[in-house]
Amino acid sequence: MDNVKDKVIVITGASSGNGEAAARHLAERGAVVVLAARREDRIVTLEKELVAAGYRAKAVVTDVTDKAQVQHLVDTAVQSFGKLDVIINNAGVMPLAPMEDLKTDEWDHMIDVNLKGTLYGIAAALPQMQQQKSGHIINVASVYGHKLGPDATVYCATKFAVRALSEGLRQEVKPYNIRTTIVSPGLVATELLDHISDKEIQAQTREFAKQVALRPDSFARVVAFAINEPDDVDVNEILFRPTAQPI
Repeated sequence: MDNVKDKVIVITGASSGNGEAAARHLAERGAVVVLAARREDRIVTLEKELVAAGYRAKAVVTDVTDKAQVQHLVDTAVQSFGKLDVIINNAGVMPLAPMEDLKTDEWDHMIDVNLKGTLYGIAAALPQMQQQKSGHIINVASVYGHKLGPDATVYCATKFAVRALSEGLRQEVKPYNIRTTIVSPGLVATELLDHISDKEIQAQTREFAKQVALRPDSFARVVAFAINEPDDVDVNEILFRPTAQPI
């Protein structure tokens, strides 16, 4: 993990699940982790725990749907540690439901968090990385950014969009020596299932998750692998899922 050590890494959605696991894993490998989430109590507790263990961490309360807050997050990371090596745009929501239910508020929320939140992260990080002539932008999509599933149409649309904008970004940032990675997890045991308001779909998904879901540390190892590759290696996309997951 020599290429992880001493890197300043911003992680959105760091209060639980994949984001928290990534923060722990990367901090243990010598990175400086800047923890972003709305739930102040969670990220402050995580910060204190990591610092007490001898690692470097800083919590910054951030709602990724607010462009100014995301800019403040990146500015704080740079002001505190002098640079920004990696941003992991991980925050996401997954309120599954049939489109005929017309849960337009949930559609708006998914677009605001999954898509616009990722764009705001890119917008905040890109100028700093261009100035440095280095950096790594990691955007979290999903297996549902590759496949369509019933009751997941709008969620799939946001994750397909994350993959599209990430590939376009990859092509545009070559002059600045910036790396880009799309990470597309399959079923991982996180709080995403809590966002499903349709109780029948939630129960079915929870039951399936009990059988096959991966632990969040699987995501953490995948992210660390992409970051740790030498600077001339651009790992552009990783799709992983439980061995037992058929779709």
